[in-house]
Amino acid sequence: MHASLNNIEGAFNQLNEKQFIETLKENNIVLNDTQKEQFDKYYQLLVDWNKKVNLTAITEKKDVYLKHFYDSITPAFYVDFSQQSSICDVGAGAGFPSIPLKICFPHLQMTIVDSLKKRIEFLKTLADELGLENITFHHSRAEDFGKNKKFRESFDIVIARAVARMSVLSELCLPLVRINGQFIAMKGAKADDELTAGHNAIVRLGGKLSKNFTFHLPFEAGERSVIVINKEKKTPRKYPRNPGTPQRKPLK
Repeated sequence: MHASLNNIEGAFNQLNEKQFIETLKENNIVLNDTQKEQFDKYYQLLVDWNKKVNLTAITEKKDVYLKHFYDSITPAFYVDFSQQSSICDVGAGAGFPSIPLKICFPHLQMTIVDSLKKRIEFLKTLADELGLENITFHHSRAEDFGKNKKFRESFDIVIARAVARMSVLSELCLPLVRINGQFIAMKGAKADDELTAGHNAIVRLGGKLSKNFTFHLPFEAGERSVIVINKEKKTPRKYPRNPGTPQRKPLK
């Protein structure tokens, strides 16, 4: 499914929206005119809102398309999202990776969780402007959301991008994954070290490492890893612990 790095780098030598579209096509993700317009409008709204709400330090169009849009879609190069139904993005920030994935796979029932109300307001406006359906937003700490009986162990996939180290992130995300579902962690460099440190926590929370896909973004934009954790057993009821505790006292 994944295009060769050489092909990707060639596509991004003259980075523009057309090359972004072509590179996704090489990875079997074909955008229609509506989806292309949604990405363009996403960029415009991101830049406009960023003037009043701190959403991202990356605002150049070519950088947003590469380091936010393209990067957010990379899990779909390794996991077949066309066969998934319910997805939860924990700590979505400005909508990464959930909104780019939702644009590419409109059938997904997307749930977005973030602790900052202003970001949730932006995401609600964004969804309305882009015409996205079957998407819900929750202003909540991940620890509190993970204890909610309505959502606990109910999602096919729980995904998070650059939120916390694996030992902490696993406690925030695995309680939300249904049995036989998957937790996907999007990481930068040194993901192997995080996996080693977080191994016991993952197992304790009912997970098992399936695969760690490591690659480099084009233009030497950095190493990335897509870590896939399978949910094999129910997460003990005491997890996640109270807000702030996972960060202060990570599971070992």
